[in-house]
Amino acid sequence: MHKAAAEARIADESLAVPGFAGQVIAWQQQHGRHGLPWQGTSDPYRIWLSEIMLQQTQVAAVIPYYLRFLERFPTVRSLADAELAAVMGLWSGLGYYSRARNLHRCAQLVRDQHGGAFPASAATLATLPGIGRSTAAAIAAFAFAERAAILDGNVKRVFCRVFGIDGFPGEKAVENLLWARAQALLPERHIQAYTQGLMDLGATVCTRSRPKCDACPFRPSCVAHGSARVAQLPARKPSKPVPQRQTEMIIALCGDEVLLEQRGPSGIWGGLLSLPELPGVDLPGDASDAVASAAAGFGTVLRADPLDRLSHGFTHFTLHIRPWLVRVGERHVMAAEPSAFSWHRADSLAAAPLPAPVRKLLMRLLVEPRLAGMD
Repeated sequence: MHKAAAEARIADESLAVPGFAGQVIAWQQQHGRHGLPWQGTSDPYRIWLSEIMLQQTQVAAVIPYYLRFLERFPTVRSLADAELAAVMGLWSGLGYYSRARNLHRCAQLVRDQHGGAFPASAATLATLPGIGRSTAAAIAAFAFAERAAILDGNVKRVFCRVFGIDGFPGEKAVENLLWARAQALLPERHIQAYTQGLMDLGATVCTRSRPKCDACPFRPSCVAHGSARVAQLPARKPSKPVPQRQTEMIIALCGDEVLLEQRGPSGIWGGLLSLPELPGVDLPGDASDAVASAAAGFGTVLRADPLDRLSHGFTHFTLHIRPWLVRVGERHVMAAEPSAFSWHRADSLAAAPLPAPVRKLLMRLLVEPRLAGMD
């Protein structure tokens, strides 16, 4: 055996804990989750779909989206053959929209490069769009019983507490240690129950706040519990000021129609319909003339009024939106060439692929039509 490989094997074996995997498996079989819609199947398409949706999103929020997706796209080929706009429309409201774009692209690659069948190894799965190392391992474990290690946020928290691992898990050195631990702990059998058990422990027992230590099978040996450091582990990400961004959004209304802009394929709202913006601008309170001028390209502006500001938090920044309600008397004819702007009936917005804050703004106007002068 190569010296480096031998050293790595010794290091991994030193991280192994006899009986750990067996405890996880036994706990999962008795106390874990067994009734989720994507359980009880080895269909890699359904497993992949659920794993992508569950990235940074709680189970309760995912279930209705998962069921709607399966109803509309029952196979990977049906998803691959769909228009991106249809995929984005179904995803609207679930957030992290790059997942939906990657979902569609991944389905197309499975169709075109893999004969419509998902690769059976975690290593190959990880080369597809939107599938990282941990997600690939979960798919391979559940669908193909591959002995592959996962390490999502829940599992990191379990390992940090049970084994007393200090440092922020997002730091490379700490993450490498966690991966080594994850690999060393893998069982020889029952990989599906073990993988699901780790997920269930982190999601239902070893939670970020108010963990249920009394229900944890590792309470007697948990380093964090024994040293009264459950609240301190895992270490939090070093705090930095959250960037603040400003934008002015134009809600142009003409009769019962609203003007929307089709976003390009990239960006945080790529592929979605949104409102026209004046990005990076914080206009003074009396800025109706500037907004009316910007909206004049869409039609005859009768008046422009500011509405209540709305703030929306993203992972890496907070967006402060000042919406402007612009009443248009007569619309201008759109250019002959394809335009990013189009008018949409108000009663069609419920099914439109809108970002969450834009949907909130428009629904508020529809619920309280007097604000929009539509009564």
